[in-house]
Amino acid sequence: MTGFSNYHTHTRFCDGADSPEELVREALRLGCPELGFSGHGWAPYDEDCCMSREGTRRYRAEVRRLQAACAGQIRILLGVERDIFSEPPEGDWDYVIGSVHYLYKDGEYLCLDDSPQRLLSAVREHFGGDIYAFIEAYYETVAQVYDRTGCDIIGHFDLITKFNEGGALFDESHPRYRRAALAALDRLCQSPAVFELNTGAMARGLRSGPYPAPFLVEALRERGKKLLLSSDCHRKEALLYGFEQAAARYGGDAFLNSAPVR
Repeated sequence: MTGFSNYHTHTRFCDGADSPEELVREALRLGCPELGFSGHGWAPYDEDCCMSREGTRRYRAEVRRLQAACAGQIRILLGVERDIFSEPPEGDWDYVIGSVHYLYKDGEYLCLDDSPQRLLSAVREHFGGDIYAFIEAYYETVAQVYDRTGCDIIGHFDLITKFNEGGALFDESHPRYRRAALAALDRLCQSPAVFELNTGAMARGLRSGPYPAPFLVEALRERGKKLLLSSDCHRKEALLYGFEQAAARYGGDAFLNSAPVR
């Protein structure tokens, strides 16, 4: 598999480090045939990471400008990453990534990917210290991500494992964990959305492998599903992080050549 492209790309309009133009220049340098941007859609409970409403309008205009300016050099796509509880993004989009970054419990939005301390605090305060109950609630929420967002791509399916390298927080072979994850996977496999293989936590030094975990990738392949390689890029140096490693591990035929576009 050659000519890698990335479709999960964040910029300064949300919580990324670089401008869209800087990322386009990096994609051209790397020989990417396509580059998809996916700014975090506005969510009132996540203003530190998402685009503002006005920022979303400026983001859309800038990406559309680059599409026209770079025609014939690289195909640029305008996407958005929508959290399951966020408002529907306005306007037309080339694709939508549907993700779960929060659980809603007891009238509160509980962030699950900020820090292990914040995750464990949510487990104690809202799930009686039962981390598998938290996990079950997470996957019950993930199972609804297509129905709630109408997404084209399912983002980092098992994000709950972000801080669980080496089983630091829970046992990923536990029956309750496997049962919950596979139930959500089976429900989402009934939708037309594709799953991404996301190397973002690897680029941040948090995990040695991508999302989803190998047993979930195997389950997807058994169900005839291909994946979309994704770096969840927040800085240009990681635009194609881990792609060669993933392609070598699973084989190029495990991956789609391009993102689904509306």
